[in-house]
Formats: sequence, C-alpha cells, structure tokens
Amino acid sequence: SDVTFVVGQEQQKVFAHRCVLACRCQAFRGMFSQELVGSEDPPGSIPPQGPFILGNVQPEVFLAVIEFLYTNSVTLNSHIALEVLTSSVEYGLQDLCKLCIKFIKDTLSVEQVCEALQAAVTYGQADLQQHCLAFIEGCTAAVVRTQGFHELSDVVLARVLRSDRLAVDELDLVQAVREWAHVSSAVLERPVPEVAALPVRELRLPLLAPSELATLESHNQRDLLIPVESIAAAWRAHALRKSSGVPSRLCRPRRGTRPRDHHRHLDPHAK
Repeated sequence: SDVTFVVGQEQQKVFAHRCVLACRCQAFRGMFSQELVGSEDPPGSIPPQGPFILGNVQPEVFLAVIEFLYTNSVTLNSHIALEVLTSSVEYGLQDLCKLCIKFIKDTLSVEQVCEALQAAVTYGQADLQQHCLAFIEGCTAAVVRTQGFHELSDVVLARVLRSDRLAVDELDLVQAVREWAHVSSAVLERPVPEVAALPVRELRLPLLAPSELATLESHNQRDLLIPVESIAAAWRAHALRKSSGVPSRLCRPRRGTRPRDHHRHLDPHAK
C-alpha cells in the first residue's frame, strides 16, 4: 500500500493504494491532488503515505466503501447500510448508492424505516422514499412507537401525515405527534408549538368525536401543541355538520380511522 487512513474514534488504520482509489473515485483523486499541491517534497519524489485522518466515520463503514472501490461489490448489514449510503453520497459513488438502497429496501424493518425515510429525503432518493412510506402505511401503529419516529424532522413527519393510508386512528396519531413534539422540543431547545407547527397542520381533528375533541382541548392547554384556531375549526365542523372552513383533506378518514357517527356529515361520499 502507499496510503494510510486513520478511521473513527478507534483510530483504526486502513491501508490502500492511491492508484485504485483515485481511478475509482473523484473525491479521493481530489484528496490526493490537494495533498500534492500542499507538499514541499521535490518533484518526482514519492508522495507521503499520509495518514489521512477520518474521525467522523466508523471503520466498518469506511471499509465497506474501500471494498466497493476494489471489487465493485459490497458486504452490508443492517447496522451500517444507512451510513454506507451516506458515505456513497459524500464520495459521489452512484453505483454504491444503488447497492445500499437495494439492501435497505430488502431488509426494511419497523425499527429502521423512519431513519431510512429521513435519509431518503435528505439525499433525494425518491424511490426509497416511496418504499418507506408504503412500509409505514402498512404498520403505522407500530412505527409511531419507535425511536426513529421520534427522531424524524418536522418536514418528513408532515410528509408522512399527509397520507390517507396510514393504518392508525387519528386520536392515536395526535398522541404520537404530541410525544414526537416533546422529544423534538427537548432536543432542539425550542417551544413545543414552534417545533410542531408544520406536522400539526396535517392532523385531521374534525375526525375526532366531540368527547375526544374536548379531552384533546384540555390536554392542549398544558403544552399548546395545537393552535386554538385549528381546534375551533374542528368544533365548527361539528356544529355545522359539514367541513365548513376546513381543508377537505383534513376531513378524509385514513385507512386506519375508526368510524364515528359524525363522519357521514364530513365526507360527501360517505353512505
């Protein structure tokens, strides 16, 4: 080998060949070229071996990238697949990115689907986004209890909540969003109403029965998760027996919504 990397907090040494890495990956080619520009060695001398310090990547993840560069294949497991995907994007390795996405789709689980969705949105992987959303729609009640759900960004959570096919009742979904908001508020050190503003717009409050809405209003006085105007609009829909002033999407029952007597007044297509 003629180059050394010191990887991760473990400071594991990884040895490689410049010609292979530079030939296969433009990012490494740029890394080595920049090193040569900054070198004080005379022209024609053997370039230094480094080492290059890569402290923010796990050794197992970096070794997977190296394996791909040497063999055009990669050995993945569920613990590193998403991080290898991240590295493939950072290093501009489209073929490795495709291998990671295939593996993630084939091994998707309740515990990992939200993290995979977040990565798919972050890196603009539309196919993986759709796959993750379909998975979440199939087992929503289990997904909303995972740590990954509580770590979603507000933008991605709002995207999930727009779905008509979520297999969970709206009352349970409101509670899940409340728990997510309190976690996000603590992590971001921002008020609950502020961190939850975007997802809360997608909650379908008119679907709740009057007794449920009254309980929700009582709970809301403690954390102000939901704007008063949104609750008032839901009450207005009950009073007028129609979705007056409420966007039609917020009156559509989801796949997992429990039927309630007043739903026939909200949905013009209901029998």
